[in-house]
Amino acid sequence: MSSASSVSALYGGNAGRRVTVRDIGAAKARRERWPMVTAYDAMTARVFDEAGIPVMLVGDSAAMVVFGYDSTLPVTVDDLISLTAAVVRGSSRAMVVADLPFGSYQASPQQALESATRFMKEAGAHAVKLEGGTRVLPQIETLVSAGIPVMGHLGLTPQSVNVFGGYRVQGRGQSGEELMADAKALEHAGAFSLVLECVPTDLANRVTAALSIPTIGIGAGPGTDAQVLVWQDLMGLTEHPAKFVKKYSDLAGEMHRAVRTFADEVVNGAFPTAEHSYS
Repeated sequence: MSSASSVSALYGGNAGRRVTVRDIGAAKARRERWPMVTAYDAMTARVFDEAGIPVMLVGDSAAMVVFGYDSTLPVTVDDLISLTAAVVRGSSRAMVVADLPFGSYQASPQQALESATRFMKEAGAHAVKLEGGTRVLPQIETLVSAGIPVMGHLGLTPQSVNVFGGYRVQGRGQSGEELMADAKALEHAGAFSLVLECVPTDLANRVTAALSIPTIGIGAGPGTDAQVLVWQDLMGLTEHPAKFVKKYSDLAGEMHRAVRTFADEVVNGAFPTAEHSYS
């Protein structure tokens, strides 16, 4: 395949241009699995982009991992626009998807269009993500018809945590059939991909097989087309990560060691030396 029409692979493919919705769909067709991670700043985005990550999500999880809230609900459009713009500036290949935060799209399709338009125009996002099934179909249809790619999100939708009564597995029993119907409806409305969060593995497998668009799992087992994690979780910065998180690094321990070493050297006069001073 020529780089003008397609990336050779989503993960680690050529860096000649941004990953697009068409590339995402082509990966599904050839049964290629791929990773997605969150990002919230330019420097981290650059590292992930150079590592070959094809899609970065500026998630409303920033409410917790950036701003220190105890849920995703307080984060605003203005908060996420600044973070999304930084991630776009820090990357050159990855598709950057921006979360539409709580309260920015639920009221009406027009509200959703106004919020999503801000992310596209002010932050340079390449797509947006929103949570929910049948109730947000008019929003998705409006955004897609306006030329804004939409990533859906079903299962545990954190913006509805108060309705669910906590962070619980979704889609068991009859609710699994409702989730399947929602997934098909989101695809029909024009969503280009679908996050499945905290759903039983067998249900995630069935949804993945039933859809022509990629599914992106987070706590949904190994059978989805892609997997996503919050980067602070996978790097070991989160104090009490969820069951579905695998810790790939102990960045918290390394940061603790480094800052303690710096502090000790300042206290005992070992830093700075002539090497780190000007004459």
